[in-house]
Amino acid sequence: MKKEYIYIVQARLESSKCNIGKTNDLERRLKEYNSMTGKSKENTYQYLFCSEVKDMSILENDIKKKFSNLREEKSKEIYFYNSPLFEDYVKFIKSHKLFIKEIYKKSKEEILKKVKIVKKTTPTLKERGLSRKDILQKAQKVNNDEFYTRMEDIEKELSMYNKKIWRNKTVFCNCDDAVGDDERNTSAFALYFLRNFIELKLKKLICTHYDGPVDLFNQGSKAYVFTKDGFLEKKFYPKHYTGSFDDPLSLKILKEEADIVCTNPPFSRAIDYWKILIDSGKKFIIISNFTNVLTPAYIPYFQNNQVWAGFNRVDYFLTPKKELTMASGHWYTNFKIKNRPKYKNLKIMPLKEIPEKYKKYDDSKILLVNNNYIPSDYKKPFAVSAYPILSGILEKNYKIYSEKEYFPYINKKRCFGRVLIKKY
Repeated sequence: MKKEYIYIVQARLESSKCNIGKTNDLERRLKEYNSMTGKSKENTYQYLFCSEVKDMSILENDIKKKFSNLREEKSKEIYFYNSPLFEDYVKFIKSHKLFIKEIYKKSKEEILKKVKIVKKTTPTLKERGLSRKDILQKAQKVNNDEFYTRMEDIEKELSMYNKKIWRNKTVFCNCDDAVGDDERNTSAFALYFLRNFIELKLKKLICTHYDGPVDLFNQGSKAYVFTKDGFLEKKFYPKHYTGSFDDPLSLKILKEEADIVCTNPPFSRAIDYWKILIDSGKKFIIISNFTNVLTPAYIPYFQNNQVWAGFNRVDYFLTPKKELTMASGHWYTNFKIKNRPKYKNLKIMPLKEIPEKYKKYDDSKILLVNNNYIPSDYKKPFAVSAYPILSGILEKNYKIYSEKEYFPYINKKRCFGRVLIKKY
């Protein structure tokens, strides 16, 4: 009886896709790929993975069902490819009950085309005499933002929302590269929604790529629009399109097609981005500066109940060199949140019960409270840091009192900025 195999094969000149199929003869099947009519002689095929299985037809059908959202077309065996997706395919095959053994797997170094993943070698913030605030301020002053979101942070945040919010919706990632041949030119946001396209029951995914002086992963490609609608995927390069979130085409997509916006906008242009997004009236889940709740440009949005904190903060981002870097970010949204976990951080109690070390009055006799301590019986405005706002105090009958950042003075010395809130 002939042995049965499941394989993953790829054409040398088609690095963003692969074929997943079955065969009784691996050698013959590879020859068939390389002898296809109309194929360039330079575009040779090679196996990335081969495995022996018990019933190749059943397993192949299970692969088609599992990764239907990543197939180029429903009728074809062609799938999106990059190193994270390749690992997903291999993991599924090897964990299947019909899997017997691995015959061949191309090494990770080969898959990544021997691109060096740089380990963190830069000095720590402490060693450089810098704070997280210094890093964020630097990012706001330069044109080339270097903070990119990790998959684990996206998964952690989006898992907190009811899956029903995505059903039959068009998701717009308007600051994101789409899926490329490896992690360097693949947005974690795009990859997340592609992986979960079927489970979330999405209608459509749109990603717009910015062709700036240095693009998302230093690839230097032209700006484009990527769409996935069911089994159909398309990447096109409109003439004169910049890919920026405020490009006329990006604004048209936002207005006419988008239902939900989900992305990490550039730190240096966050003020412009927030205005466009909130004025659009679209639903959103985005990452931005941890201290936005204390900044005059953003305070009115929180004051007018147009935005509030998401579930999680984000302390680590990736640089274009794949190094971890620390910065204080947070998720923000306009999806209603009930019974957020961070409510437990709030310590709402009568003023006299708040420990003395957590309360004081500044030179203007404004009450300052720290560490999420909130007076339940204080009728005047009082100053808090970002933490109570991000923990959900504005959902507990407290409101921002002034749209300006408040700077306390103690013994005529200016302290860190805060925001005034009041119980209503």
